[in-house]
Amino acid sequence: MKPPSTQWQVVIVLIIVALIGAVVVVGGLGIGTQSRPVPPGPKGEVGCTLEARICPDGTAVGRSGPNCEFAPCP
Repeated sequence: MKPPSTQWQVVIVLIIVALIGAVVVVGGLGIGTQSRPVPPGPKGEVGCTLEARICPDGTAVGRSGPNCEFAPCP
């Protein structure tokens, strides 16, 4: 069996580079957005990310308010 031609090797390398680049771009889209509020809508409402903090008593609280801060534990 003879080895693949140089042209095929170049194509394979380009496909691998494109896949790695796509993973980096898609993965980078979420960086830094975990705790930032969404910009206010037309009526001034703010959307917060859906995260939860587990309190010492085992209950969970989410983010709320204009700064999307965690609600106090009960």
